Formats: sequence, C-alpha cells, structure tokens
Amino acid sequence: MAIRQPIVTIAGHVDHGKTSILDAFRGSKLQELEAGGITQKISFTKYPVEQILASCPLIEKNKVQLEIPGFLFIDTPGHAAFTHLRKRGGSLADLAVVVVAIKEGIKPQTAEVLQILKNNKVPFVIALNKVDTISGWARRNSLKESIETQAINVNEEFQQSLLTFQGSLKEHGFDSSLFYEVTDFKKQVAIVPCSARSKEGISELIFVLCGLCQRFLKERLKVSEEAKGVILEIKKEKNSESIEAILYDGSLKEGDEIAIASLSKPIVTKIRAIEEIQPLSTKYKSVKEATAATGIRIQLTNKEGILPGMPFQKIQDNLDEIEAAFKKEVSTLSDLDKEGIIIKADSLGSLEALKTLLKQENIQIIRVGIGPIGKQDLVAGKANLEINPLNAIILGFNVELEPELEKGHVKILTNDVVYKLIEDLQLYRKNKQAEIEREKLLGLATICKLEILPEFVFRNSNPAIFGVRVIAGKLKVGIPMINERGEDVARVKSIQHEKASVEQATEGQELALALPGIAFDRKLKDVKYLYADISDRQFKDFKKNKDLLSSAELRVLQEVSVIKKLGE
Repeated sequence: MAIRQPIVTIAGHVDHGKTSILDAFRGSKLQELEAGGITQKISFTKYPVEQILASCPLIEKNKVQLEIPGFLFIDTPGHAAFTHLRKRGGSLADLAVVVVAIKEGIKPQTAEVLQILKNNKVPFVIALNKVDTISGWARRNSLKESIETQAINVNEEFQQSLLTFQGSLKEHGFDSSLFYEVTDFKKQVAIVPCSARSKEGISELIFVLCGLCQRFLKERLKVSEEAKGVILEIKKEKNSESIEAILYDGSLKEGDEIAIASLSKPIVTKIRAIEEIQPLSTKYKSVKEATAATGIRIQLTNKEGILPGMPFQKIQDNLDEIEAAFKKEVSTLSDLDKEGIIIKADSLGSLEALKTLLKQENIQIIRVGIGPIGKQDLVAGKANLEINPLNAIILGFNVELEPELEKGHVKILTNDVVYKLIEDLQLYRKNKQAEIEREKLLGLATICKLEILPEFVFRNSNPAIFGVRVIAGKLKVGIPMINERGEDVARVKSIQHEKASVEQATEGQELALALPGIAFDRKLKDVKYLYADISDRQFKDFKKNKDLLSSAELRVLQEVSVIKKLGE
C-alpha cells in the first residue's frame, strides 16, 4: 500500500517566523510578499522528496532510506485556524512544527496552539527560531557543534533562554530536550534551535521531521481507495467561486461525485475541474486526477451552502454510509443546552475547538454557526435578554459582523485567539452579574446626592420646579428626598433633562426637578444639598454590599448615615 506525504502544519505566534521557516525550507521569499509580513491566508507547500534530499544532506550522510514521498506543509495564519482543521478520528495535521522565537518564548497564540495539539494528540517539534539574535552567536559546521562550542557568555545566554522555554513548556504539560539529546520521542518534545534568516538548523529540522514520520506515522500515512478531504476556503474571484481543499486520502478525478458535510444534510455535487498545487510553488496546474496528500482547487456543479472546515468524500454507491459518518462528525454541534450563549466561528474545526473550551469552563451554549454574525444570531441574542441577560451574548471566533447590524442590548465579542475570547466573555459576565445584583439591591432604594442650583427656580410651588446637579448616585422618579438636617422634603414627582421627561438621572447631569407639596422659598431657600432618603435596614443592606457601590456612592452613604444617625 502506498504511503502519502505527511501533512505538516507550521504554527506559532504571529511574528515568530513561521513563514520565514517555510521560506528557508523551500528557498523562496514569500514572507516579503505578504501584506505587512503577516500571513494573510492558509497556504500549502508541496515539498517533494528530491527537495528534502537537497535541503537535508544529513539523510544521505546517515544512510537513511526515505519512504515518504515528501511533505505537504501548511502555513497557518497566527490564530492557528489550520490547527483546528479536523478529519474523522482526529486532526488533519499528521505533525506540527511549532515556531517559537528564542528570546520571546510562549505567547498566547503559542499557548493556544500547544493546547490544541495536545487535545488532538498531534506530535510536534519545536523550531526555536532566531538563535542568531543571541549576541555573538557563531555558526559552526553543524548545529550540535554550534550549540556546544559557543563562547562562555553566548552559551550562558543560550542556555538561559533554552531553560526558561523548557520550563514554560513543562507548565503546558510537555517534557522536552534538544533534538540530539531526546531518548524517547514518544515522551519528549524535540527542540531544534535554528535561524530562518541564516538557514542554520533547517537541515536538522527536516531530518527530525523525516525521522518522526518514518518511525511513528507509517500506518497513518497509508493511502486507501476512498478519496477524502477537507474544505479549506471558498474563494470568490471575478466571475467564479473556487474552493481550496486538502485531499488527505485516496484519488480524486474530474467528474467524480462527492458529498460534502454541512450542518444539516450532506451537499452532493460533481467535480467540474481540478487544479493541483505545484511543488515548491503557490501556483496551481490543471489536472485530470489528484492523489493524496495534496492541496487542490476545485470547481463544483453545486456550491450552495458549502462551509469552511467541512469534510468531503467521493461517493461510491455509499451515500447513506457517508451521511451517517458525517452526521457523527458534526454531531458535537447539535449537542446544545436549553439555555446559553450563541457562538460563531470561521470553520467547523474552529467551532468545535471553541465549543470544547467553553464546555471546559462550564459555559452553556444554545446556538452555534459557521460564518459571519448575522440577523438571526441577534434575534436569538435578544430572546436571551428576556430569559437571562448573562446569556445575551454572541461570541465570534475569527468572524466578521454582517453590515448594518442593529446590536441593541446584545453583547457581541469577537477575537481570533480563543483564549482571549473566553477571557473577555468571563470578564464581561462577571461585570454584568455585578450590575444585575446592583440593580436588584438598588431596585427599591437608591443612593443619591443633589446640589440645588438656586439661580434656576422655574416655579415656587405646586409643584416646586428648580434646577439640580446630580453629585453622586442615581436620581429616580418617586424616591423620597431629605435635606442636610435629615428632614423630609418630598417625593420626586418628575424629572426633566434637556426639556424631555425622564425616569432617572445619573451622576454629573443637570436637570429640572419637580417636588410637590412644598414652596421653594420657604423650604429650600437656605438648603444647598438634597439626599435620597434611606431606612436603617436599607443602610445595612448597602453596607453589606458595599463592593457593588462606587466610591462617590460610598461617600454619600456615609454622609446620610451621619445625618440620620443610621446603624448606631
């Protein structure tokens, strides 16, 4: 049985040199062509066995018999979308190279990649990049020799950076060693120090990848008769739509009928044309047939409803069987809660990753989807406002909002780092919960201090209408007011702000206040401040929940307690 190319994802923090490492592999300068030097899209590189032998003299030197026909390298954008790409039974990537800048260590995006690789049980190698940024680093005949024969001060800096990094890796649950000191590749992660700029260590990196593939992945790399793949991206060009995909098993021909999974029934369609990625190139070439593992661009007869990250398979009188398998594959998405938040992501794998991590944090989910956040998501969010405001949230992982969306009171949080998204969600919910508790506490009583503006007396009595400034707290219609001596004044009849009637006013606002049953000149002429009246019990409730009050409200509470001798 033939062995296919291993699919190797190059992942890591956004500017630690992933594309530069790939450039060093293929001898190209793609990095400089990309907008701002940051990878704009997933791009595959077909890396044939001839290139492996040319780039890695260590293979012939060590008399290694290469059985793999090359590699299919994938360069992922910084948010590791590719790391989320799945196939039945695990990750689409057979192997990963995690690129880390030696002086920077593990950043949030690196941590996310490590977590996903761990969850999906993907073996990986660390490319400890930018060793040439260590002051005084001198290159020798081999990487091992370079590491072992640096000047004392250079070696100290290198060892310190290496040990710090290994300590961080250990915190993420991985033991590691320099590649030539690893005694068991199943238990230790190999670290290959390298420089994409000077190409030092690149040969050793390829050597380690080849060794891992041949030793541990042979069974996984056997090609079967069934053509299977994953949709990567739907690209809209001038007159047409093409679909970029990875074929990871079997062979696919022009005219073949395939089934593509969706969130409901599979999409059945025929292949009109196939283009295959060329070795060491970003260009495609038209072919009649493509064999795994390879990057392809396909034209289909039916493109309706195709979503990124969805698996596809060639139909060979087995549509029911494929449908059952697809159903199982996307079943995690139908396992939803009766109440919860709404989540959207850019692909099936991303959605699964987000859902898994939210579940680990015991966050309930009521609705999921792939693609931009749209009106239907907002409708669901607004329905949650009635049931539980803490769930009136839409999380978007690596997705945009549809234009002209009326958000209302629904909170939309988006990010392209899952962990940051979850952190933002937890912080928002914590603050929202405090706000809800505060609303409950302040529901009946309120803390408020007003300064009377004596130059703005609009009416002396029946009711007295005059200007005030809210010094602290919240003024509401219906609340009883007292003066600085603790004497009852009146209940607030109405409030006007900028000539409009309002139910409440907040700190800093100036407005007209109407108080019934009093004459301003008799009752308030010599009064400078008014306070919202509170009972002894309300005072105790406020004190018990003082962490829900602002510093200005706490000061006013103290003033009222002195005026009324509360809590004594």
